[in-house]
Amino acid sequence: MATISLCMIVKDEELTLERCLQCAKGFADEIVVVDTGSVDRTKEIAEKYADVVCDFQWCADFAAARNFSFSKATKDYCMWLDADDVVPESEQKKIVALKEKLEKTKADVVMMPYDVAFDAGGKPTFSYFRERIVKNTGRPLWEGRVHEVITPYGNILHEDIHVEHRKEKAYDTDRNLLIYEKMRAEGCVFSPREQFYYARELYYHGRYGEAIDEFRVFMGREGAWLENKLEACRQMAVCYGQLQKPQEQLEALFYSFTLDLPRAETCCDLGRYYFDRQAWREAAFWYETALRVEKRKNGGGFIREDCYGYLPCIQLCVCYDRLGRREKAVSYNEMAAVFKPEDRAVAYNRAYFANVSKA
Repeated sequence: MATISLCMIVKDEELTLERCLQCAKGFADEIVVVDTGSVDRTKEIAEKYADVVCDFQWCADFAAARNFSFSKATKDYCMWLDADDVVPESEQKKIVALKEKLEKTKADVVMMPYDVAFDAGGKPTFSYFRERIVKNTGRPLWEGRVHEVITPYGNILHEDIHVEHRKEKAYDTDRNLLIYEKMRAEGCVFSPREQFYYARELYYHGRYGEAIDEFRVFMGREGAWLENKLEACRQMAVCYGQLQKPQEQLEALFYSFTLDLPRAETCCDLGRYYFDRQAWREAAFWYETALRVEKRKNGGGFIREDCYGYLPCIQLCVCYDRLGRREKAVSYNEMAAVFKPEDRAVAYNRAYFANVSKA
């Protein structure tokens, strides 16, 4: 059976670290915790669980810290988690079973879904695959000062083993942007991936015109990843919407169709564009198109789960009600209930239709 070293970098994580390490006991053969400057009880908690606890002088470089944590690993494979990640018990058992598979397949990288947003019922609404477990090569694998990544290589496995990102506190929202701007001031040439994430940080900070400019630079970069280009189209559309430029907003969304087959997320964005303008027929077309789109589970891109079921259905309920097609509206509301049985919007619509039928 293959063995796994869990390698973590942490700072001031006393709220969540113990929860994470409790999960790790179920599958990790070794736990390495690297502290980057905590002033709370983080190291005290780490020492209760970890085989190795050590310090790393923070240098505004997440890849450097990750690589340092991996350098302390002694097992066959390295796995990473953030302190506010959770591995449910069912998924812990899958990782234990995976260790048998790793020994047989000699996999280099294991990609696993990362669930980072949830609805009121705890169901994931936003997820994407991350390189979660990699063979311990003894050499640096992480790249990128911010949004660090290991480029998948060799024998790659995609496993349906979910890690949940469950934040319990707010983080410094300026940190990543400041690192990118420091890199730019130093004359660093961004990789296509860094260009994409820099544009996203500008978008998150409401600097919409600058974000559009940087997204456009990214789109023209050789080696830019398709899934990031599709996401860039959607985020440029949001920026144009904020700048009150509806024609450019539409053009950004439609341009994504020249790159690859439509994604449900883009179709829902188009549905919302027309929905907000009370163009019910056009909105219905795009929401129904979203329902027909196949979800690319192993594509690696960001997946907004609601776009592949619940969201188009609940919006189609409204569209067809406004178009006077009550029976079809009711049908779509019940389809939405299949995805979210306890949803308040579904319950509201049921009450609405009941009252209308009595009138």
